[in-house]
Amino acid sequence: MPGEPSITTSTKSSGKIKRISIPRVQSSTDTELQSQQSGSTPLQPIAFHTVSFRTEVEESQIPSALRTRLLDLFQQIEKEFEMLCAENSSLQDKIEALNEKLERECYGSGERSLPTGDFQDYTDNKNLSKQKSMIGSSAHKVKASHKLKAQTSKIVSSFKNPTMNCTMQKEYRGHRDGIWEVSIGRSGQPIIATASADHTARIWGIDSCRCLLQYTGHSGSVNSVRFHPTKDLALSASGDCSAHVWQAAVNWDLPKRTSLEDVAVTGDRGASGSDNPPPEEEAAPILRTPVKELLGHTGVVIAADWLLSAEQIVTASWDRTANLYDAETAEIIHTLCGHDQELTYVATHHAQRLCVTSSRDSTFRLWDFREPIHSVSVFQGHTEAVTAAVFTREDKIVSASDDRSVKVWELRNIRSPLATIRGDSSANRLSVSSAGIISIPHDNRQIRLFDLNGQRLARLPRTSRQGHRRMVCSVAWAEDSSTPCNLFSCGFDRLVLGWSILPVKDA
Repeated sequence: MPGEPSITTSTKSSGKIKRISIPRVQSSTDTELQSQQSGSTPLQPIAFHTVSFRTEVEESQIPSALRTRLLDLFQQIEKEFEMLCAENSSLQDKIEALNEKLERECYGSGERSLPTGDFQDYTDNKNLSKQKSMIGSSAHKVKASHKLKAQTSKIVSSFKNPTMNCTMQKEYRGHRDGIWEVSIGRSGQPIIATASADHTARIWGIDSCRCLLQYTGHSGSVNSVRFHPTKDLALSASGDCSAHVWQAAVNWDLPKRTSLEDVAVTGDRGASGSDNPPPEEEAAPILRTPVKELLGHTGVVIAADWLLSAEQIVTASWDRTANLYDAETAEIIHTLCGHDQELTYVATHHAQRLCVTSSRDSTFRLWDFREPIHSVSVFQGHTEAVTAAVFTREDKIVSASDDRSVKVWELRNIRSPLATIRGDSSANRLSVSSAGIISIPHDNRQIRLFDLNGQRLARLPRTSRQGHRRMVCSVAWAEDSSTPCNLFSCGFDRLVLGWSILPVKDA
């Protein structure tokens, strides 16, 4: 504009020099100053206003109409983005409200979704036949209505009253890292043992919740622990590539002391909801030397178990082999090869010289030592790593996998499973009671109970006061009815929990 001061600058684009003249726009503040300086009236307080600038670019290659069109498009995009953000926020609020509703309704467990394994099949042949006979939009409407009805029926059936009454009775605290396994003492001994990533194994009194003995002989994570069936011995497997046999005799009359030495100091709350560990802990004796040391593996020993009569021991390792040891001499009798990937678990039969090894190669193998030349059978049915496989009293095998399924197999028929249990999370080291109840620990902190036919019995509660707060690694049934707890669970929240599981009519 003529008479207005301007700033002239040069820019280089495509080899040409363009001169851009940016006029200095006079603001309302400048106008006030000029008028006050030219007049005789004294200066008044200056009111500052928003200054708007307008830039004119000379020699622009974008036509004015096109530039206007681009601005309109950008404004439309901005409006669409704002609408999407608002819609997304509204949907998020609805999801949170639904989650809170499910937390209140799912037995107080806080479950976020209903697994397909919990659904009961719903079929309505009459409606299905009607759907097939319909055409056009009306068929789509009927199909959608039937689908909604089926889903509603499945959800309603999943909220049916469980057949088992499950309550948490005991809490065992003291480990400083995640707990891989919990096992039950032999008949007549109210004790449990735990194996932890803190390089220790511990023995606990079931009734007192006190740590009675600590074993610190391993230099790596203790991944498994099992009691000798008749003697005061325990067998542990470790990440230091060895398995140890050690004395498991406990002193029931331990003095107490006020100390936090053996308590895991974490920022997590205990199952009781308290932010502080219990002020009183047992002065449990520490055992550092094993009776026997089983060597020979070149990788992590992930599990070990006593074979029938406890004269032999079977170990499973990440070196893809299992070893059969003489329990007295600690010498290797056989090396069991065949798995293509790391082994994850080993379990032995309660009445026969059989063992089953699980592997990340999605298979588990049944090893038969009843004859001088042992035989092996391969079970294929999972699509991902088999995390555990155990025997039942009915001569069946139950396997758990990272493919979120648990399968029941007939020991003499390995072609197909008798039952398949679907879940919504990886299943870990499960346990089967003498009554045929399968307890399944999951990565999502849930523990579910099923029978050998695959029928769901119950889900253990998981609230701020009950249940695990991290992955549940292992469960173990106690058959001794004299103790208040008949199921024990452990996980990476460093806790062992004792549960009372009773039929509803007996509760």
